Amino acid sequence: MRLDKYLKVSRLIKRRTLAKEVAEAERILVNDKPAKPSKELKVGDLITIEFGNKIVTVRVKSLEATVKKSEALELYEFVSEVKK
Repeated sequence: MRLDKYLKVSRLIKRRTLAKEVAEAERILVNDKPAKPSKELKVGDLITIEFGNKIVTVRVKSLEATVKKSEALELYEFVSEVKK
């Protein structure tokens, strides 16, 4: 699944267009490398997202394309959160 779509489906970022903009600004790393919105993810990949005042790292657990809101947390495993 594409990075921008995964971020939207998992609800880490609300909108796919916003996920695309954040990735293009090189504020998203996949396995410690800057990632484009079209990056294909695999189970086990580490995603690091730089939000305004914090950096969140999650590990991809599942790549299901359609999930209910209550199941969104099952798509990733929270690894760390660092405040700037």
